[in-house]
Amino acid sequence: MASDGFQPVDEKLLVEYLKATPSLAAKLGNQFDNLDIKEVGDGNLNFVFIVINPSGSLVIKQALPYIRCIGESWPMTKERAYFEASVLQEHGRLCPDHVPEVYHFDRKMCLIGMRYIEPPHIILRKGLISGVEYPLLADHVSEYLARTLFYTSLLYLTTTDHKNAVAKFCGNVELCRLTEQVVFSDPYKVSEYNHWTTPYLDADAEAVREDNILKLEVAELKSKFCERAQALIHGDLHTGSIMVTTDSTQVIDPEFGFYGPMGFDIGAFIGNLILAYFSQDGHADKGDRKVYALPPFTDTNFSHKIHNLLLLLLGVHAFCSRSSYFSLLGSIHSFIYLLSTFLFL
Repeated sequence: MASDGFQPVDEKLLVEYLKATPSLAAKLGNQFDNLDIKEVGDGNLNFVFIVINPSGSLVIKQALPYIRCIGESWPMTKERAYFEASVLQEHGRLCPDHVPEVYHFDRKMCLIGMRYIEPPHIILRKGLISGVEYPLLADHVSEYLARTLFYTSLLYLTTTDHKNAVAKFCGNVELCRLTEQVVFSDPYKVSEYNHWTTPYLDADAEAVREDNILKLEVAELKSKFCERAQALIHGDLHTGSIMVTTDSTQVIDPEFGFYGPMGFDIGAFIGNLILAYFSQDGHADKGDRKVYALPPFTDTNFSHKIHNLLLLLLGVHAFCSRSSYFSLLGSIHSFIYLLSTFLFL
């Protein structure tokens, strides 16, 4: 065990930990003889254990002091577990239907105990690749975005509460730096972490690196990402951070969460759907699957909710005359289109 009390858990240590933690033991009916424990952390950063017995189930997630998919050569703060637990708790309070409940958080062990999202839930990205239709996805994600972004912003909070919340999440600097690097810097220069299908896309990759106008636009987006503390955003809302069935949507893995621009979450989700849409021909066994995969932002409910959220964000009801309000509507519709194209405000 490290001097700070941290110790990576394995199955044996996990059982002892569960026995010693009342909030977790209760979820398992205080029964430990027939535990089924599986380590399923196929993500980039953490250990994830599913724990099941006849009396209950839960998930244990532990942050490691490095990026798991790379190894100890890329150190990473364990404090990200604190910010993930904090975002889950706040977003879960605001939108409990679409965020798993946190049962327990241990800051020294960087360990979160939370509700197990049971099968047939799968990662949304896998479902889209398989051609599964999710008729409620647009409505669920728009509800999640509208509630979490509105109620953590100055549209709802007092300035004092907002500033205190911004200060709390300012500490998640390392994961913000990682986003700045992998989203706003590395793709536009030579970097050891860039990958593409070579030699077929070599010319396209070079064109991105040589496009100075594009890099200026990206620099402006990076500035907005760093400076606009509008709301408590998920920070990594792609199709790998959502688990789904045809009637349930659960948002997971908000360890990149901080107070940032609302449009980053909205645009990241829409951008991933656009990528999924254009990848359909490559995944289909036969026929044209793009008809099924029309992005959810074409769904009326999703468009209306995001449209209304953006109207509130811009403050048009309070600060525009009636004529100015209607003149802005066309610009806002264009803005939503640009949002889906450039990923965020």
